[in-house]
Amino acid sequence: MDFASADPSVIKSITQRVLLNAWLRALRQPNVLPLLSDFHAAGAAEERADMMGFDVVGSGDGARFLITQEGARLTTAYGNEHVDPARRTNRFLDDAIGPDRYAHVNPSYRSCLAHKRPSYTVSTVDDADGKDVSYERLLLPFGRGDTVEQLIGSYKAISIEGRFKLNNLMGVMPKAVPVVVIRAVIDRSFVPARPAAHDSVELI
Repeated sequence: MDFASADPSVIKSITQRVLLNAWLRALRQPNVLPLLSDFHAAGAAEERADMMGFDVVGSGDGARFLITQEGARLTTAYGNEHVDPARRTNRFLDDAIGPDRYAHVNPSYRSCLAHKRPSYTVSTVDDADGKDVSYERLLLPFGRGDTVEQLIGSYKAISIEGRFKLNNLMGVMPKAVPVVVIRAVIDRSFVPARPAAHDSVELI
Protein backbone atom coordinates (compact mmCIF):
# COMPACT_ATOMS: atom_id res chain seq x y z
CA MET A 1 0.00 0.00 0.00
CA ASP A 2 1.44 3.37 -1.07
CA PHE A 3 1.31 6.51 1.05
CA ALA A 4 -1.54 8.74 -0.15
CA SER A 5 -1.52 12.53 -0.04
CA ALA A 6 -3.87 13.77 2.70
CA ASP A 7 -4.84 16.77 4.80
CA PRO A 8 -4.99 16.79 8.63
CA SER A 9 -8.60 15.61 8.65
CA VAL A 10 -7.32 12.05 8.15
CA ILE A 11 -6.04 12.05 11.76
CA LYS A 12 -8.54 10.62 14.24
CA SER A 13 -6.83 11.38 17.53
CA ILE A 14 -7.38 14.78 19.16
CA THR A 15 -3.96 14.50 20.83
CA GLN A 16 -2.28 13.88 17.51
CA ARG A 17 -4.20 16.78 15.95
CA VAL A 18 -2.81 19.05 18.68
CA LEU A 19 0.73 17.83 17.95
CA LEU A 20 0.29 18.32 14.21
CA ASN A 21 -1.07 21.84 14.75
CA ALA A 22 2.01 22.66 16.83
CA TRP A 23 4.22 21.33 14.02
CA LEU A 24 2.37 23.51 11.50
CA ARG A 25 2.79 26.57 13.74
CA ALA A 26 6.53 25.89 13.91
CA LEU A 27 6.82 26.08 10.11
CA ARG A 28 8.47 29.38 9.21
CA GLN A 29 8.45 28.80 5.46
CA PRO A 30 6.38 26.32 3.43
CA ASN A 31 9.38 24.42 2.04
CA VAL A 32 11.64 24.57 5.09
CA LEU A 33 11.42 22.08 7.94
CA PRO A 34 10.57 23.43 11.41
CA LEU A 35 13.23 23.43 14.09
CA LEU A 36 12.64 21.15 17.05
CA SER A 37 13.29 24.14 19.34
CA ASP A 38 10.28 25.90 17.79
CA PHE A 39 7.92 23.01 18.52
CA HIS A 40 5.60 23.83 21.43
CA ALA A 41 2.45 21.75 21.94
CA ALA A 42 -0.07 22.18 24.74
CA GLY A 43 0.16 19.24 27.13
CA ALA A 44 3.27 17.85 25.45
CA ALA A 45 5.00 17.28 28.80
CA GLU A 46 2.14 15.05 29.94
CA GLU A 47 2.29 13.13 26.66
CA ARG A 48 6.01 12.31 26.85
CA ALA A 49 5.28 8.94 28.43
CA ASP A 50 3.37 8.06 25.27
CA MET A 51 5.79 9.41 22.67
CA MET A 52 9.19 8.72 21.19
CA GLY A 53 11.98 10.96 19.95
CA PHE A 54 14.65 10.09 17.39
CA ASP A 55 17.80 11.57 15.92
CA VAL A 56 18.24 10.72 12.24
CA VAL A 57 21.72 9.30 11.70
CA GLY A 58 22.91 9.09 8.11
CA SER A 59 20.88 9.82 5.00
CA GLY A 60 18.93 8.16 2.22
CA ASP A 61 18.46 4.41 2.41
CA GLY A 62 21.24 4.22 4.98
CA ALA A 63 19.54 6.50 7.50
CA ARG A 64 18.88 5.01 10.95
CA PHE A 65 16.77 6.27 13.83
CA LEU A 66 18.52 6.72 17.18
CA ILE A 67 16.06 6.66 20.10
CA THR A 68 16.46 9.74 22.30
CA GLN A 69 13.24 9.33 24.31
CA GLU A 70 11.02 6.28 24.82
CA GLY A 71 7.64 6.49 26.47
CA ALA A 72 7.02 4.08 29.33
CA ARG A 73 3.72 2.89 27.89
CA LEU A 74 5.42 1.99 24.62
CA THR A 75 7.87 -0.13 26.58
CA THR A 76 4.89 -2.08 27.94
CA ALA A 77 3.34 -2.47 24.49
CA TYR A 78 6.52 -4.00 23.12
CA GLY A 79 7.13 -6.24 26.11
CA ASN A 80 10.43 -4.49 26.85
CA GLU A 81 9.88 -3.81 30.53
CA HIS A 82 12.78 -6.15 31.32
CA VAL A 83 15.19 -3.74 29.59
CA ASP A 84 17.11 -1.47 31.98
CA PRO A 85 15.58 2.04 31.67
CA ALA A 86 19.07 3.46 31.18
CA ARG A 87 19.47 1.27 28.08
CA ARG A 88 16.15 2.13 26.41
CA THR A 89 17.56 5.24 24.75
CA ASN A 90 20.71 5.83 22.70
CA ARG A 91 20.00 2.70 20.68
CA PHE A 92 18.75 2.40 17.13
CA LEU A 93 15.11 1.60 16.46
CA ASP A 94 15.93 -1.41 14.27
CA ASP A 95 18.07 -2.89 17.06
CA ALA A 96 15.46 -2.11 19.73
CA ILE A 97 12.48 -3.80 18.06
CA GLY A 98 14.19 -6.41 15.89
CA PRO A 99 14.18 -7.00 12.12
CA ASP A 100 10.68 -8.48 11.78
CA ARG A 101 8.86 -5.67 13.57
CA TYR A 102 11.13 -3.06 12.00
CA ALA A 103 10.18 -4.29 8.53
CA HIS A 104 6.53 -3.48 9.32
CA VAL A 105 7.15 0.06 10.64
CA ASN A 106 10.07 1.08 8.42
CA PRO A 107 7.90 2.41 5.54
CA SER A 108 6.36 5.04 7.84
CA TYR A 109 9.75 6.39 8.87
CA ARG A 110 11.14 6.29 5.32
CA SER A 111 8.09 8.11 3.98
CA CYS A 112 8.52 10.86 6.57
CA LEU A 113 12.17 11.25 5.55
CA ALA A 114 11.50 11.20 1.81
CA HIS A 115 8.57 13.62 1.79
CA LYS A 116 9.84 15.82 4.66
CA ARG A 117 6.25 15.97 5.86
CA PRO A 118 4.32 14.19 8.64
CA SER A 119 3.41 10.58 7.96
CA TYR A 120 0.37 8.87 9.45
CA THR A 121 -0.67 5.23 9.53
CA VAL A 122 -3.54 3.26 10.99
CA SER A 123 -3.24 -0.49 11.50
CA THR A 124 -5.38 -3.14 13.15
CA VAL A 125 -4.22 -5.96 15.43
CA ASP A 126 -5.79 -8.32 17.97
CA ASP A 127 -4.85 -8.14 21.65
CA ALA A 128 -4.23 -11.22 23.81
CA ASP A 129 -7.99 -11.72 24.23
CA GLY A 130 -8.74 -11.38 20.54
CA LYS A 131 -10.17 -7.85 20.77
CA ASP A 132 -9.76 -5.74 17.67
CA VAL A 133 -7.42 -2.80 18.32
CA SER A 134 -6.62 0.04 15.94
CA TYR A 135 -3.41 1.96 16.42
CA GLU A 136 -2.33 5.21 14.85
CA ARG A 137 1.25 6.35 14.28
CA LEU A 138 2.03 10.02 13.60
CA LEU A 139 5.61 10.98 12.76
CA LEU A 140 6.69 14.63 12.69
CA PRO A 141 9.96 15.67 10.96
CA PHE A 142 12.27 18.45 12.15
CA GLY A 143 15.54 19.85 10.87
CA ARG A 144 17.36 22.66 9.14
CA GLY A 145 16.51 23.62 5.58
CA ASP A 146 15.35 20.47 3.84
CA THR A 147 17.38 17.99 5.90
CA VAL A 148 15.44 15.88 8.41
CA GLU A 149 17.50 15.71 11.61
CA GLN A 150 14.93 14.60 14.22
CA LEU A 151 11.59 12.83 14.35
CA ILE A 152 8.92 12.93 17.03
CA GLY A 153 6.46 10.05 17.09
CA SER A 154 3.02 9.82 18.69
CA TYR A 155 1.39 6.39 18.94
CA LYS A 156 -2.24 5.88 19.86
CA ALA A 157 -4.32 2.71 20.26
CA ILE A 158 -8.10 2.47 20.51
CA SER A 159 -10.67 -0.30 20.51
CA ILE A 160 -14.40 0.01 19.91
CA GLU A 161 -14.71 -3.08 22.12
CA GLY A 162 -13.63 -1.08 25.17
CA ARG A 163 -10.69 -1.96 27.40
CA PHE A 164 -7.96 -4.09 25.90
CA LYS A 165 -4.64 -5.60 26.93
CA LEU A 166 -1.72 -3.33 26.13
CA ASN A 167 1.00 -5.60 27.48
CA ASN A 168 3.07 -7.07 24.64
CA LEU A 169 0.49 -5.93 22.08
CA MET A 170 3.34 -5.26 19.66
CA GLY A 171 5.82 -7.72 21.15
CA VAL A 172 7.93 -10.41 19.53
CA MET A 173 4.96 -12.77 19.42
CA PRO A 174 1.80 -10.64 19.21
CA LYS A 175 -1.63 -12.20 18.91
CA ALA A 176 -1.75 -11.31 15.22
CA VAL A 177 0.32 -9.47 12.62
CA PRO A 178 -0.80 -5.83 12.27
CA VAL A 179 -2.70 -5.02 9.08
CA VAL A 180 -2.21 -1.53 7.67
CA VAL A 181 -5.48 0.14 6.63
CA ILE A 182 -4.31 3.76 6.13
CA ARG A 183 -0.98 5.15 4.95
CA ALA A 184 -0.87 8.89 4.42
CA VAL A 185 1.54 11.78 3.98
CA ILE A 186 0.02 14.96 5.40
CA ASP A 187 0.96 17.52 2.78
CA ARG A 188 -2.30 19.31 2.08
CA SER A 189 -3.80 22.42 3.66
CA PHE A 190 -4.90 22.40 7.29
CA VAL A 191 -8.54 21.87 8.26
CA PRO A 192 -10.07 22.20 11.78
CA ALA A 193 -9.88 19.22 14.11
CA ARG A 194 -12.91 17.14 14.95
CA PRO A 195 -13.57 15.33 18.27
CA ALA A 196 -12.37 11.75 18.67
CA ALA A 197 -14.99 9.06 19.18
CA HIS A 198 -13.24 6.84 21.73
CA ASP A 199 -10.93 6.99 24.71
CA SER A 200 -7.46 5.79 23.90
CA VAL A 201 -3.91 5.09 25.02
CA GLU A 202 -0.62 5.59 23.25
CA LEU A 203 1.84 3.10 21.79
CA ILE A 204 4.34 2.67 19.01
